[in-house]
This record gives sequence, structure tokens and C-alpha cells, in this order.
Amino acid sequence: MRFEDQRAILIEELKLNSISDPDILAAFAKIPREDYVLPQFREYAYRNQPLPLNLGQTISQPLMIAQMMSILKLCSSDRVLEIGTGSGYQTALLASVVDEVCTVELYDQLSLNAQKVLKAAGFKNIYFRIGDGWQGWQKAYPAYKEFNKIIVSAAADEIPMRLTEQLAEGGIMVVPVGDSHQQILNVITKKHGELEIRQDCPCAFVPLIKKGK
Repeated sequence: MRFEDQRAILIEELKLNSISDPDILAAFAKIPREDYVLPQFREYAYRNQPLPLNLGQTISQPLMIAQMMSILKLCSSDRVLEIGTGSGYQTALLASVVDEVCTVELYDQLSLNAQKVLKAAGFKNIYFRIGDGWQGWQKAYPAYKEFNKIIVSAAADEIPMRLTEQLAEGGIMVVPVGDSHQQILNVITKKHGELEIRQDCPCAFVPLIKKGK
């Protein structure tokens, strides 16, 4: 079956799982996941499951990405901070919906590979930083101090407070919190300078590693 046909089946699966935002569905229809997976896993690109990347990392399950994007209530004018560039697949989905994406990746190899694929795809609204995701967008270009939306694609053992400091007033952040045995997707909103935190659904992500550990 052609990748295009497999992609269409994935879109229908997302719809059956209550993903209804037309911009998110259009992004999934547009972005070829097969370009972002390792060559040996291309035939599995449109299975609704995570797939291995180099350095013990993973490309997230499409449904989980779609759910997180839906929770963020993305708008075309948003500036999004992504923690965990990984393969660049989620980065591409975000950049297809919002104005700008600033993405942070700890591992040089993953970031540089993602940059190559994303630039070849023609994206001009993505900025990259290689470094500790716990610190967010630090010592990076453009010199943004805050973001409307923040999405974390690795599990933190606690809510990263440095990231909440970079969340704009009225902004939304999604972050998996927990250990290797149990994780819950946390949704954080900032209202009148205060954080409101609610727990959403169980999830499974690789750990959000602190630099130096």
C-alpha cells in the first residue's frame, strides 16, 4: 500500500479517537512520517505506535502527538516551544499549524538530522537549539523569553519550573510527568501569573534527561 494511502488511514484512525481540529488533521495529512523514521522502520511509518530512533530515543505515537496538539488549542499566530526535537516529525506538524516553532534537543546527532530533513522539506519557521531541555529556550536565537504554547516530548520527574517561567500569560503547556513505571500528561495554564495544573491521561515517554546526568 502506498504511503499516501496509509496516511489517509491514519487520519481516519485519529478521527475515530476524537481528533477533530481541522488544522491538526490537515497537518497529519500533509507531513510524510516516512521521511522522519529510520530507514529500517519506514514500512511501519503509519502504524499508530512509537518507533525507535537512534540514541535510545523514540518518535512518538501519532495519536499521542495529536492529543497533545489538541490540548494546546493551537492558533496560527502561536509561538511554540518544543522540548525534544527527536526526528523532527512533531516539529513539522507544529510548524504546519503555527507561526513559529522553537525546538530544543539534547543530542547533537538527532538535532542535526532533524534540521537536515526539515530544511529539505522547506520549513522556514523553525528555530533550533541543542542543549538541556529542562532550561528551555536559553542562549538561543531568536532571543525569545516566552511562548504561547509549550510541548514537552519526554517524561520529567517533576514539572520543569524553568519552562513554566517561559510560558506566556494565558499560555498552555503539556508535559508528561512521572518515572519509567507511571507517567501522567500534565496540562499547565498560566492565568494572572499563576499556574493551574490538571492531570490528563496516562502516557509513556522516554525520560527528559538533565544535561550532565
